[in-house]
Amino acid sequence: MRSVAEGLRLLGAVVLGAVTALLGLVLLPPALPLARRPAVREAARRLAVLEARRLRLDPAALGLGAARPDGQELRYLAARLPLGVLGGLTAALLGCGLAVAGTLVWHWGRGLPVDGMLPTAPLLAYAALGGTVLLFLDLSGLVGVHALERRLALRMLAPDPTEALRRRITELAESRAGVLAAVDAERRRIERDLHDGLQQRLVALSMLAGRARRGRPELLAQVHEQAQQALAELREVAWRAYPSALDALGLADALAGMAERAGIPVKVVCELSARPPAAVETVSYFVASEAVTNAAKHSGATAVTVEVREHGTMIAVNVHDDGMGGADPAGGGLSGLARRVAALDGGFTVTSPPGGPTVIRAELPCG
Repeated sequence: MRSVAEGLRLLGAVVLGAVTALLGLVLLPPALPLARRPAVREAARRLAVLEARRLRLDPAALGLGAARPDGQELRYLAARLPLGVLGGLTAALLGCGLAVAGTLVWHWGRGLPVDGMLPTAPLLAYAALGGTVLLFLDLSGLVGVHALERRLALRMLAPDPTEALRRRITELAESRAGVLAAVDAERRRIERDLHDGLQQRLVALSMLAGRARRGRPELLAQVHEQAQQALAELREVAWRAYPSALDALGLADALAGMAERAGIPVKVVCELSARPPAAVETVSYFVASEAVTNAAKHSGATAVTVEVREHGTMIAVNVHDDGMGGADPAGGGLSGLARRVAALDGGFTVTSPPGGPTVIRAELPCG
């Protein structure tokens, strides 16, 4: 059944390619003299994106995110016209062959003549043998046309290998700089937490202990309370620097501990068949932790949901809150998360319209 479904999908792709080729025959001739106009290039890009999806190619990998100034999409659409017409003719021959075979079987089953001749068993056997050979040739033609269309698309639309390598080097340099900036920002935040929070509390604790030593035993309760608060803040800073439970217990338990300390209701769903690499676990945790912290401090959210699931070779982290929205992806916390994710060649998106809800999604490669 799977091979039949795949064959029907391939047939549909070739037929759709023939339709787009006919559209190209109508649209391309008047468009070629105007090829330098942005509207024409954008229309050609959209048609090329449709072609890439038809051929099960990634438009982003082919560089179809924006219209190219060199007009390469128009040249590709012109070059694929013969293949589209050939695919349409091949599909039409397949349809004619199936129609003829159905007609013969129909007349033979009812004893009706075809063009004045009564179909006999030997005639049907001969027709079946010839039809099987023609069917094989026609299906091979469909597969060949589809393969040629894919090769043509990759040859004409994919970026030049040298340009792709240069782009990759640029991306790696940017991600490296982003990681360094994120690490520096994290260090500054930890220093600020230690200086403005824990250090001030320890100074107050020292002063209270000194006053208690000078004959104010009633201050010992305050000393004890300040010491407990200092320990709690120190533990919180340590968790923000790196949660020890992540190494010992794994991502699910680390997220559960983060949810307990969040201050607002947090639902955690972690469905992983195996532990991901340590770097992926760390980034996944910090994406969820920072998103929950932002929701608790800035969005006015009353509930947050954290979902970690596998999608093929990727791990997707989704954080959804019911707050007021308006989160700025360029802000310090979220931009730092984006740099962390980019360092692992992952994807990071923030959807936060005014009024909410806010959805933060990170996709991290695990293979």
